[in-house]
Amino acid sequence: MPTRQLHLGAFMRPVSLHTAAWRYPGAYPDANFNFRHLKTFAETVERAKFDAFFMADHLAVLNMPIEALWRSHTVTSFEPFTLLSALATATSRLGLVATASTTFDEPYHIARRFASLDHISEGRAGWNIVTTSNPDAALNFGLEDHVDHAERYRRAREFYDVVTGLWDSFADDAFIRDAASGLYFDPAKLHVLDHKGDYLSVRGPLNIARPPQGWPVIVQAGASEPGRQLAAETAEVIFGSSPDLESGKSFYADVKSRMEKIGRNRDHLKVLPGAFVVVGDTVDEAKAKRAHLDSLVYYESAIASLSIALGHDASGFDPDAPLPRDIPDTNASKTGRAQVLRLAEQEGLTVRQLAQRYGGYSGLSFVGTPATIADEMETWLFEYGSDGFNIAFPFLPQGLTDVAEKLVPELQRRGLFRRDYEGTTLRDHLGLPRPANRFFDESNAAQRRT
Repeated sequence: MPTRQLHLGAFMRPVSLHTAAWRYPGAYPDANFNFRHLKTFAETVERAKFDAFFMADHLAVLNMPIEALWRSHTVTSFEPFTLLSALATATSRLGLVATASTTFDEPYHIARRFASLDHISEGRAGWNIVTTSNPDAALNFGLEDHVDHAERYRRAREFYDVVTGLWDSFADDAFIRDAASGLYFDPAKLHVLDHKGDYLSVRGPLNIARPPQGWPVIVQAGASEPGRQLAAETAEVIFGSSPDLESGKSFYADVKSRMEKIGRNRDHLKVLPGAFVVVGDTVDEAKAKRAHLDSLVYYESAIASLSIALGHDASGFDPDAPLPRDIPDTNASKTGRAQVLRLAEQEGLTVRQLAQRYGGYSGLSFVGTPATIADEMETWLFEYGSDGFNIAFPFLPQGLTDVAEKLVPELQRRGLFRRDYEGTTLRDHLGLPRPANRFFDESNAAQRRT
């Protein structure tokens, strides 16, 4: 039995990150906005023993040209708390993770929603902390300009302190509910936060009992310098975006070392990069599925994504020729440009194929048989590029079924993934400790719980 096992999340909003997923033969075009389908997907993910079902969120229609937007299934989706609360009643072990913004929401709202979801699901909630990068979101909240990047992260750090402080408003054993004496809770076990900081003023206390997990699991996705530092200080899971193993290993080592420098246990943070997984009975079959999926991305909308990645207008390139070698340098992202050039060379893609890849999904991908994909995942795990993956499915339902019924059994056969849940909470699945209440000595209450 391997000494390390994978953790797997299901990236389910949108149900596929690939913009052409809804057009793939046999796919449900309305999968992103159909509760009956989403309930079935959650049940499938739970049968496969995934750690969590992840609902990302956007506070605006995505900021892309209308020529691309009108072809995208990302334009409409459920509000995550409403959906996950409903899915909590359709599942019993699956973790339920939702995105909530520290820029455009208030701590009391966030604390109440996640505490409620944790109680409703009996300890399966996770909060994906985001600072919201979409400038169009600002316009939906009365702001003409987006909040500065560095300021968003400073607010997020204070926001985290307030929300977790609100979750600790009551001791675990505060609620006596003694009908004979008429005492419902012990007032000595109630803490008023009374926070006054640089960005936030919140009196408290929260009007909900402490969540079953103590705190819902804290999830982040930032890769920038302030994002990495915030994750090292606060996160318990990172949904990363490393495009290859070497960058994954560098990111993993960096964040874990930051944790150790501030006295955190490196095992109390799980790094799960996003991974687009296409399974076939042969490698050629899997590649053909991916190629057909990419071919369903409209060139007119895809070329804009390639231009952004290159930092240069690619609309004048011959679509059926290789990428020109003499593309002028710009001040745009050097990393993004280098990735395009590397991909074009490694796979011999034409401009059209590159555009469709970037217009569909251009991040880390595992395309192959259950055995070849398991090989790659095993390498990432044991070379410390990740602790698992947040899996994006190429199309649904079949792409999800392929992972659940073909890839997962291969991982289980190798001892790389659980055959059944060993606990009931999301913290149990991830091997994370229950945080102590910062305001009350919980030792006696913990003994009573056990």
